[in-house]
Amino acid sequence: MAKDSVGTPPYFNIDPDAALAELDAPLSTAGFSRIAQACAQGRADLASRGMDEEGQKRLRLFSTWEITRYLIPVAQAHFRRVLKQNPDLPQGRSETEGGAKWFTLDEVLRLRSHFASEGSKAKEYRPYRPQGLAAKLVAVANFKGGVGKTSTCAHLAMSAALDGYKVLVIDLDSQGSMTSIFGGKVEDEWQTVFPLLARHYAGYLRAENQRRMDRGEAPQPLDETLSEALGVTAKDIIQKTHWPNIDLIGAQLNLYWAEFQIPVWRMNGRGWKLWDALTDMLQADGVLDEYDLVFIDTPPALGYLTINGLAAADILLVPLGASFLEFDSTGRFFDMLHSTFASIEEGENMAARALGRDEMAFQWDAVRAVITRYDDNQQAELGALMQAYLGRTLSPHRQGYTALIGQAGEQVSGIYEADYRDFNRETYARGRETFDATYAAFKRLLLGIWRREELAAKTADELGAA
Repeated sequence: MAKDSVGTPPYFNIDPDAALAELDAPLSTAGFSRIAQACAQGRADLASRGMDEEGQKRLRLFSTWEITRYLIPVAQAHFRRVLKQNPDLPQGRSETEGGAKWFTLDEVLRLRSHFASEGSKAKEYRPYRPQGLAAKLVAVANFKGGVGKTSTCAHLAMSAALDGYKVLVIDLDSQGSMTSIFGGKVEDEWQTVFPLLARHYAGYLRAENQRRMDRGEAPQPLDETLSEALGVTAKDIIQKTHWPNIDLIGAQLNLYWAEFQIPVWRMNGRGWKLWDALTDMLQADGVLDEYDLVFIDTPPALGYLTINGLAAADILLVPLGASFLEFDSTGRFFDMLHSTFASIEEGENMAARALGRDEMAFQWDAVRAVITRYDDNQQAELGALMQAYLGRTLSPHRQGYTALIGQAGEQVSGIYEADYRDFNRETYARGRETFDATYAAFKRLLLGIWRREELAAKTADELGAA
């Protein structure tokens, strides 16, 4: 009789004594510290791969081929001609005699400005941006981890920067992955959004104390944290990154303390509108006038930090994979969003109706779910099914998984930071297509929103002048 070539499953016939011999001693609380230290050492080693000799991240250079294909829409010959005719413009540098010219992104931005002022008016050298309108805030959120939330947020921020927009990235996730991608240095919670939230509550408490004293009541004292927060502005915590037109408000583990502190403040001050804290502070500090786009990376949970990010957002993007579990989890996420914000609206509007004031309602310019890590060979049927159920809420573009993602993850960087010479031009061009298409879908959404507001403002001005 022929033997079974497959054999028995590996979970049969495990010898208990052999298993015991392989077993480690029980772990104490101190063991978690040892594991954390090992991870910290590994993280520092991996993060250093993308840094220079001084321990700083440095953005790679961009070749003439890459600039004329992806960044400035002119022919290479014309690009070279313009540089020759304008020696005061950045001329780039060659790594070999007679080799290709390479430029920093800051130099590319200067060249783009020159072409925008001197070149053909029929070409889009600068991206569309209406005058007089505030920056658009974009929150990327889902309470299921592993859906590509942070990578989607980072790549959109980089795409927008390459397109010429000035970008601020806000990391609300205490894991700090977005902060690592952009090389941020955050020592404690005072270099995160925490002092902005504390300052917002302190401002409420001071106003409430004035009302108390007007009624002859004793004020509530401001503790040391709130007093210190009153002196912190957004500009104090915004840091530069290795991208010339991307700035960062970073995060680190201590930021999670906000999830415990915010409900305490809310209990002590029932009238405090905690969901408006981030929005109000960014507006008060003039941040929304200094940037074109603000990308907010939220934690994988619907906590107080996420609520602040979602309430601040004009555009909400929800990444998810093309799987049943992620589709199911995302549906529950939207259900929780409805319950949370409807509850806030109802609570606020009960008081507003009693006092004869206008009622409030949250509103987003656009909400889109985006399929990430998509494999057309394996997930086409489920992707089509999700599209049928979600309709226009689900972006028709599906972000595929490419080799560029793997390399970028190993180098703690984004795919736009990868040098195409590590592949070849054709492989690089194919690899970034899916991310370019993701940004194109987002940009179409953004431009439509800005155009709608621009036309509405124009109509209002005309009615006011009539």
